[in-house]
Amino acid sequence: MNQQWTRRDLLKRTGFATAAVIGGPALITACSKTEDSGGGGGALDRIKKDGKVKVGFANEAPFGFRDKSGNLTGEAPELARSIFKAMGVNDLEPVLAKSFDALIPGLAAQQYDIIAAGMFITPERCQQIAFANPDYFGSNAFLVKKGNPSGIKDFTQVKTSGIKLGVLGGAVEKGYAQASGVSGGKIVTFPDQNAAFQGMLAGRVDAVALTSASLRWTLSQNYAGKPLEVTAPFIPVVNGKEQPNFGGFGIRKADTDLLNAFNAELKKLQGSNGVLPLIKQFGFTQTDVDKAKTQTTTNLCKPT
Repeated sequence: MNQQWTRRDLLKRTGFATAAVIGGPALITACSKTEDSGGGGGALDRIKKDGKVKVGFANEAPFGFRDKSGNLTGEAPELARSIFKAMGVNDLEPVLAKSFDALIPGLAAQQYDIIAAGMFITPERCQQIAFANPDYFGSNAFLVKKGNPSGIKDFTQVKTSGIKLGVLGGAVEKGYAQASGVSGGKIVTFPDQNAAFQGMLAGRVDAVALTSASLRWTLSQNYAGKPLEVTAPFIPVVNGKEQPNFGGFGIRKADTDLLNAFNAELKKLQGSNGVLPLIKQFGFTQTDVDKAKTQTTTNLCKPT
């Protein structure tokens, strides 16, 4: 999860960088070639004919990862499994990206048909790929030492406390911290969740910023009993505006047939209250699901 465009790289509504920076010319060219190849996409017919869909993921729990048995699971894969089954497609073929920031380039290169990784929907990303409507709301939190000795509750308090903050490479959390005045010298980048947790235990950083669901899951599954805790969830504020995050599935812009069919089945599932039973095992709540219902990708993709 390093320097390209990922679920976490740029602030959603503050324009921290432009699409021209993210992914570079190679990504833009790849996207153009993909769109030129397709009309209505034709992806849905191919997927139905094959009886399988290739899904890109980055092994980030609880959004999309392999379990101890090697099976693909997580919030996004389980939801995708149900939606594609309703389309008559029973087989999800997992394709592991080398890192989270490789997911969008991989989609552009047609390595898979859909990104199933809980990717945040941002105006910047919407310039590169299409998104299905959001399926969950994601709050932020901090991993801290037991008792939260620095007393941090938001990014502004990270700045005033002067502590070192850990983030994942290519993370929106890094942008939030910088927008709140945290200096680059106080931000340490880690390649993945476990490295960040290990960094906390080793004293390299005093806190780690990430989605609250990711922190709670990793702490409970891999670091139970360690002198760590997760702060209360919060919504980051930048320039006086809250920055709520909503996650969804990424699809190539050319594949409008697949996007429309996916959105139709997602709407049915949301309307029957069928989303939460599929994802609550990964730490998601009724609030997370209900807030997603009130948003659309069209709205989330609007520049501000």
